[in-house]
Amino acid sequence: MVDTGFSSFSGTVDKTNRLLRDIEEAYGWSKEQRNRSYGALRATLHALRDRLTVEETADLGAQLPMLVRGLYYDGWDPSRVPVKMNRAEFLDRVRAEFVHPVDGDMEQLVRTVLGALKSRITDGEWQDVKSVVPKDLKELLP
Repeated sequence: MVDTGFSSFSGTVDKTNRLLRDIEEAYGWSKEQRNRSYGALRATLHALRDRLTVEETADLGAQLPMLVRGLYYDGWDPSRVPVKMNRAEFLDRVRAEFVHPVDGDMEQLVRTVLGALKSRITDGEWQDVKSVVPKDLKELLP
C-alpha cells in the first residue's frame, strides 16, 4: 500500500492500483505497461459515462474509488449526455481516446476493462447501467 500520510488518499491509490493490475493481468500487460491499463480504463470509462444519463453517471461514479472517480468525471459535460452510441460507435469512441497499440481487437480490450470494473460495482448498480444502454452495447458489459 502506498503511504501518502492520509488514509483516504492511500486507500484510493491502493484501490486504483489493484484495478489497473487486474486489467493488466487479464489483458496480459506487464506492470511496466501501466500507462496502457490507465489509458484503457480512462477511455472506456469516458465512453460509458457519456452514453449514460446524468443520473446513472452519478450513481456509477459514486461507487468508484475516489481517484478513479476523478478521471471518470474529467472533461464531462452533463449538458451533452447521453450521447447515443451503438456498439460500433462505442468501440470507435474508446479507440479514439486510447492512444496505444491494441494487441487483439478493441472489443477484447473493452471487455477486459469492463470485467475488472464490474467486480468493484454492486450487482444492482451494474444492472442499472446495463438497463440504460442499447441491446448491442449491453452485450459488451459482463
